Amino acid sequence: MSELVGNVLVGQSGGPTSVINASVAGIVAEALNHECIEEVYGALNGVLGILQEDLIDLASESQQQIRALRFTPGAALGTCRYKLKKQSDFDRVLEVFKAHNIRYFFYIGGNDSQDTADKISKLAQAQGYELRVIGVPKTIDNDLVTTDHTPGYGSVIKYICTTVRELACDNAAMGQNDLVQIVEVMGRSAGWIAAGASLAKRRDQPHDPPHIILLPEIAFNQEKFVADVKRVLAREKYCLVVAGEGLVDGDGNYVTADASTDAFGHARLGGVGEFLREVIDTQLPGTKARVVSLGNAQRAAATGASKTDSDEAYLAGQAAVKAAIDGETDKMVTLVRGDTDQYSVETGLAPLSEIANGVKKLPREWINEDGVSMNFQFMRYAQPLIQGEVVVPFENGLPNFARLDKVRVDKVLPGHDV
Repeated sequence: MSELVGNVLVGQSGGPTSVINASVAGIVAEALNHECIEEVYGALNGVLGILQEDLIDLASESQQQIRALRFTPGAALGTCRYKLKKQSDFDRVLEVFKAHNIRYFFYIGGNDSQDTADKISKLAQAQGYELRVIGVPKTIDNDLVTTDHTPGYGSVIKYICTTVRELACDNAAMGQNDLVQIVEVMGRSAGWIAAGASLAKRRDQPHDPPHIILLPEIAFNQEKFVADVKRVLAREKYCLVVAGEGLVDGDGNYVTADASTDAFGHARLGGVGEFLREVIDTQLPGTKARVVSLGNAQRAAATGASKTDSDEAYLAGQAAVKAAIDGETDKMVTLVRGDTDQYSVETGLAPLSEIANGVKKLPREWINEDGVSMNFQFMRYAQPLIQGEVVVPFENGLPNFARLDKVRVDKVLPGHDV
């Protein structure tokens, strides 16, 4: 494969995670090692930044700030949920790439983002423009196919497990066999996040919280839910429930969903916690029901991030650059788990066309027969992903995150309406 000389462009898309910026750091650090790469640019707000030619010079950032990305949450480059639909949008992307000699494009994101990267790459090929496109996995949902797990997942479940243990201490002090604590977590189409809360249980304490885990993979049955709550309260001072936002009924419909949809046609979810609270209020009068909706806090909790997760996000960024330099394109970096008892991981590659719009469900055999708890197979899978703590520097008692200068790259094209 002949050496391809040109510039790098990296973008971020979709919901941020506490480790998404570690992948940017990995890309920048590795890109600077290769002479064939002349400039390293970042697209502000994903494909929106590309369409508007809003690019920044990442190579001009101090090494201190690039290193700081490894413990900084959110998407430092900015993100978006914009879907490329019009042919004029796709053509504009290629115009920007040509104008800035972009020969390497790295897109950090989930299912829809990998679909976007795939379409951009195919258009470049159709136009005879030499471009290498590599996707970098990112999603707290852990629902990308072909990869063992995704950067962002280990940190979000570490945070949720910590929150469950903290709430358990509070609930134990307040409950008198009459308190139901409901924790609503993210997870649209799969229950990976809710399932992760099961790691909060101590191995020798099967009755530890969470006492009930409600998963999108298991149809919600109100009568069974009430019976399960009663069973727990007969034994414990409180009942702690973790519920995924994508909970569905027996017909496969979300139990709560907004009438509106996002740019990719997904229903806007939220409110499962309040829905369950109303069930408790109606069916178990005299029982106190409290709701904690973790919302965006669960994906931004960098001070409680998993070091394993952060290191693997950085590794995925590095691997993307190495793959592109070696001539790979139209691929996404995957995380491949070792087959020994001692946890290890290496990177692989999978075609973007296999990832786009697919959903990896939580295996049914990892869920106990009761439908509200996880078995040893899941524990063995998830436990290694939450190991280690990221060391975040503090200043005046508060975390000191990266602050990029964001030096703009000069625009050379006419404006574009989006």
